[in-house]
Amino acid sequence: MADQIPLYQVRSAAAAAANRKRAAYYSAAGSGPGADRHSRYQLEDESAHLDEMPLMMSEEGFENEESDYHTLPRARIMQRKRGLEWFVCDGWKFLCTSCCDWLINICQRKKELKARTVWLGCPEKCEEKHPRNSIKNQKYNVFTFIPGVLYEQFKFFLNLYFLVISCSQFVPALKIGYLYTYWAPLGFVLAVTMTREAIDEFRRFQRDKEVNSQLYSKLTVRGKVQVKSSDIQVGDLIIVEKNQRIPSDMVFLRTSEKAGSCFIRTDQLDGETDWKLKVAVSCTQRLPALGDLFSINAYVYAQKPQMDIHSFEGTFTREDSDPPIHESLSIENTLWASTIVASGTVIGVVIYTGKETRSVMNTSNPKNKVGLLDLELNRLTKALFLALVALSVVMVTLQGFVGPWYRNLFRFLLLFSYIIPISLRVNLDMGKAVYGWMMMKDENIPGTVVRTSTIPEELGRLVYLLTDKTGTLTQNEMIFKRLHLGTVSYGADTMDEIQSHVRDSYSQMQSQAGGSNAGSTPPRKAQSSAPKVRKSVSSRIHEAVKAIVLCHNVTPVYESRAGVTGETEFAEADQDFSDENRTYQASSPDEVALVQWTESVGLTLVSRDLTSMQLKTPSGQVLSFCILQLFPFTSESKRMGIIVRDESTAEITFYMKGADVAMSPIVQYNDWLEEECGNMAREGLRTLVVAKKALTEEQYQDFESRYTQAKLSMHDRALKVAAVVESLEREMELLCLTGVEDQLQADVRPTLEMLRNAGIKIWMLTGDKLETATCIAKSSHLVSRTQDIHIFRQVTSRGEAHLELNAFRRKHDCALVISGDSLEVCLKYYEHEFVELACQCPAVVCCRCSPTQKAHIVTLLQQHTGRRTCAIGDGGNDVSMIQAADCGIGIEGKEGKQASLAADFSIRQFRHIGRLLMVHGRNSYKRSAALGQFVMHRGLIISTMQAVFSSVFYFASVPLYQGFLMVGYATIYTMFPVFSLVLDQDVKPEMAMLYPELYKDLTKGRSLSFKTFLIWVFISIYQGGILMYGALVLFESEFVHVVAISFTALILTELLMVALTVRTWHWLMVVAEFLSLGCYVSSLAFLNEYFDVAFITTVAFLWKVSAITVVSCLPLYVLKYLRRKLSPPSYCKLAS
Repeated sequence: MADQIPLYQVRSAAAAAANRKRAAYYSAAGSGPGADRHSRYQLEDESAHLDEMPLMMSEEGFENEESDYHTLPRARIMQRKRGLEWFVCDGWKFLCTSCCDWLINICQRKKELKARTVWLGCPEKCEEKHPRNSIKNQKYNVFTFIPGVLYEQFKFFLNLYFLVISCSQFVPALKIGYLYTYWAPLGFVLAVTMTREAIDEFRRFQRDKEVNSQLYSKLTVRGKVQVKSSDIQVGDLIIVEKNQRIPSDMVFLRTSEKAGSCFIRTDQLDGETDWKLKVAVSCTQRLPALGDLFSINAYVYAQKPQMDIHSFEGTFTREDSDPPIHESLSIENTLWASTIVASGTVIGVVIYTGKETRSVMNTSNPKNKVGLLDLELNRLTKALFLALVALSVVMVTLQGFVGPWYRNLFRFLLLFSYIIPISLRVNLDMGKAVYGWMMMKDENIPGTVVRTSTIPEELGRLVYLLTDKTGTLTQNEMIFKRLHLGTVSYGADTMDEIQSHVRDSYSQMQSQAGGSNAGSTPPRKAQSSAPKVRKSVSSRIHEAVKAIVLCHNVTPVYESRAGVTGETEFAEADQDFSDENRTYQASSPDEVALVQWTESVGLTLVSRDLTSMQLKTPSGQVLSFCILQLFPFTSESKRMGIIVRDESTAEITFYMKGADVAMSPIVQYNDWLEEECGNMAREGLRTLVVAKKALTEEQYQDFESRYTQAKLSMHDRALKVAAVVESLEREMELLCLTGVEDQLQADVRPTLEMLRNAGIKIWMLTGDKLETATCIAKSSHLVSRTQDIHIFRQVTSRGEAHLELNAFRRKHDCALVISGDSLEVCLKYYEHEFVELACQCPAVVCCRCSPTQKAHIVTLLQQHTGRRTCAIGDGGNDVSMIQAADCGIGIEGKEGKQASLAADFSIRQFRHIGRLLMVHGRNSYKRSAALGQFVMHRGLIISTMQAVFSSVFYFASVPLYQGFLMVGYATIYTMFPVFSLVLDQDVKPEMAMLYPELYKDLTKGRSLSFKTFLIWVFISIYQGGILMYGALVLFESEFVHVVAISFTALILTELLMVALTVRTWHWLMVVAEFLSLGCYVSSLAFLNEYFDVAFITTVAFLWKVSAITVVSCLPLYVLKYLRRKLSPPSYCKLAS
C-alpha cells in the first residue's frame, strides 16, 4: 500500500537520488516476509526513517540534498541562535525569569499527587492532607500586593528609568530643580495604578467569596448540617439538589430517582450541552434509608488526581458484608465539580477538592496581560534613552571632558530626561480608562463590561479569533425543521399536514381495533410473508413518527406539584399524563427536539423507565411498549438502536437512527438518501436517518442468547458485542430523514462575514462532535458554500500523522476540520509543520477539544505567528482559552457567567463583537498611538530647546526652565488639549462598521512604528530649534526675555500642534484648547520670578512670540494640506 502513496514531483536531476532512496524505503515497508501483516502506517515503527522524510512546506523542498533530510524544523533552529544580540534584547529577561521560577519551585515544592482511599463519611481517616475546597482567582494576597504591583510597574523600562532619575535628586551634586518636579508625576502614576489594581483585586475577592460561601447539605451521623463550599473535605457525604452546582469531585452513591441514575449538565466543564447519564453505586443505592450510609463500613479507592475529564478508575469496597462487596467505578459513577445536577437529588462522597478537582486542573492560572502597544512604546522609550545618552556624551565631549566630567554627564542626563516623559504612562492609563468607559456606555452593545482596563488597544490589532461553538455561535436551542420520506418532504410550514395524517391513522386504527376482538393477537407469519405493496403516504408518516418517538434515550419528567413527594407516582397516574409541567431530559438536545416535535404532531411520550415506555395518541389512548434492548449512541458507531415490543400486538421491532455515513450501508437500496442529506447539510441542518426492522419472536430469542453470551465474554468483549448487533443491522427499511437546526445566535453570519473582511482568521474550537461542528461551520458561513472541507482523518501514530499531513498539504484554499485526538498526535511530532499549514487555511474547526487543548492552540498561534489572538466563549470550559489569549471575551449566556467573569471583556451576544472590534478596538488603538507619540513629541521639543540653549552658552549644564514652569508645561498648560486626543476619530462608527477593510490596515501596525516615530522626532527637532534660536535672535538685553519669549511660543506651538493632529473635532477639544490657553495667560501674573511682567505686556513681546510660532507651525500645516490632497489615507476617501 505504502509504495502507492503519491510523492511530490521532482523537478531537477539533483533530487533523483534522494527520491529513489525514499521510494525504495516505501516499497521496503510493504514487501518482504510478513508483508501481509504490514499496514500502510507501519512507518511509525521506523521513527529513524521518518526523520529522513520531512514534511515539506513547498514542492521545492524535495530538491534539497540528502543531508538536508536530517535538518530540524525551522522553529527549533531559531532557538539555537543565542548570541550577544539575544542576550541584550531578551536574554537577560529570560534568564532572570528562569532563576525566579527556579527559586519559587524550590520554596513551593509541589506535592506529589497520589491515589487515595476515602472512607465514607469519615474525613478524619484520610491518610494525607488534601487542599481546601476553595476557588481562588486573586493574583495577590495581603503580603504580596504592594511588592507584586511595584514589580509589574517597574519591569517596564519607562518607569524604572524615572525611578532612578527621581532617586538621583537626593544626591546634592546631581540635584537640578525641585524634588517635586520628579517625584510628583511618578507618585501619581503609582497611586493610579495601585488604586486600579486594588479595585480589580477586591472585585475578584468578592466573586471568589460568593462562590466559596455557597451552602450545601452535609450528611453526618447526627443528620444533615449546612456547610460552606470552601469547608467541604475529602470523605464528606454531600447532598446536591436539582439545578445546584456540584462543589467538588465526588463518587455518586445515591439518588432520589427510582432508576438509580440521574442526568447532569457538563457544559461548564467540557462545553458539551448533552446531558450526561450518571449511575449511582448499586451497593449504596440499594440501602433502605439514607442514614444507612453510616451503618456500613465502606471505602472508595480512587486513582490519583489527573486532568482527563473523560475517564476515571476506582473501586468501591464494602467490608462488613460476607463476602466483601467489590464494585468497579468508572466515569459514569462520578460527579465532577462545576457540573450541574439536572434531575433529582444526589448524594456523593467527596474524593477530590480544590486544586485537585478536574475543573481546576484544566484551568490555567490567569496571567498579567500586556498590550502590544505598550510593548512597542517600551521599545521606543529604549531608543529615546539611547538618544539621551548619546546627546549627553556629545555635550560632555564638546566641553572637552573638563573637571569632574562624569558628574557633568549625569547632570546632562537629568537635564535632557524630559526626552522620556513620565506623563506618557499617566496619559495612556487615563486614556485606557476612557476607552473602557466608552465601551460600557455604548447603547449599541448594551451590557458590555470591561474587566481588564489595561488592554483596550488589543481589540484593534487582532488577527486570529478563536471561538467556542455552543452558546457562542449557537443559541443551543434545537428546532425540528424537516421530515423527508423519499417522495415527499415536509417543512416548518407543512407540519399541520403531518398532524392530520397522524390523527387520521390512529383514529382509523382505533376504529379497526373496536370492530375486532381486542384480546386477539394477529399472526406474525402472515405479516412477514405478505407481498410488499406500496404504502400510502399516511401510513409512511405514521411509521416514521412512531419510530422517532420510540427510538431515543429521552425521559419525560413531571415537575413535582404541591403534594407529598412520596405520592408522585400516583399523582402522575391520576393526571393521565396531561400535566403541562412535563419536561424532557436526554443526553442530547437533538433527541429532545425530535420528541417535542412528535408531541406537537399528536404522538406524545408520557412515561419511560428502564424497561417500558408509554405513548399517548391524539385521541388520548395510551400505548405501552416494552424495551427489550437499548444500543446507545457512540462516537465510533455514530448510531443508536432500540428493540421494543408493542404490548397490545406483541410485535417486536428494531428501530435505529444515526448519521447518514453510518446508516447508508445498513438500509435497503434507495436513490434519494445521499442527495437529500447533502441538501439538508447545505442548509445547516443536522440530519438523522431513521430505519426499522420487524423481528419475529424466534429471531429475537436467537439474537438475545447470542448478545448475552457476547456480553459475558472476557476477551474482545466490545468486538463480539458489536458483531452480534451488526447481524441485525442488515437490509433495514428506510423510514425517513430528519433535519434539526441548532439555532444560531442573532446576526452570526453577517458578523463572521464582517470579521473575515477585516482580515481576521476565525478558528472554531469546540468540545462537541465532529459532525455537529462541521454542520454549524457550514450553517454559520464560517466555511463558505463554495469552499472545500478537509476532514482530517483519525490518526494515532507518527506515521499516520505524517501521511495525513502530506495529503492535506496538497489541498489549497480548503477549511480544515480536525479532532482533538488527531491534533494531539500532530502537535507531538509535527508541531511547527501543522501550525504553518493550518494558518494558511481560511477557517479551522477543532472538535472534541478539552479545555487545556483550547488554551494550547491559542499559545501555539501566539508563538508561531507572533500575531495577536482573541478567544471568545461562554462556558467554564472556555476559561483557559480566554485567559491564554492576548484578549479574552466572555459571553454571558445560558452556560453561566464563569467565562464572562474570567474574561477581559464581557458581552451579551456574539454579534456585539463586530462593533467592539471595528469601532472601539480600532479607535482605542489609533487614539493611543496618536496620544503616545504626541506626549513623546512634547518631551522631545523641550529637550531640543535645552540642548540648543546649553550649546549656545558654552555647554553649561544649567536648566533652561526651572521649578513650576517644567511642572506646569507637562500638566495644566498642555495636559487637557493633549489628552483630548482620546476623543478623536478618523471615520464615523457607522462607516467603520460598513467598511471593515479599514480594520485590516491596523494589523500592520502603521499607526505606531519607527517610521512615524522618526517623523515626530524630526518635527520636534525642527520646532525646538526654531523656538530656541528665534528667541535668542529676537531677545534684546536680559536673559529673562529669552525664557518669556521661548516658553510662550512653546505653549502656543503645542496647542496648535494638537489642532493639527485632530481629525474630527469634539466640543470638549475646543474647551480644552481655550482652557489651557486661559490658564497660561492668567498664570503669567503670578510668575514674577520667571518672567518680566513689564516686558510681556509690550507689543514687541507679542509680535516676537507670534513670529516664532508661525515659523514653527506653518510649514507643518502646509505639508499636511499637500499630503491630504496628493496622497490621502483610506479613511479620508470614506469621510469625504
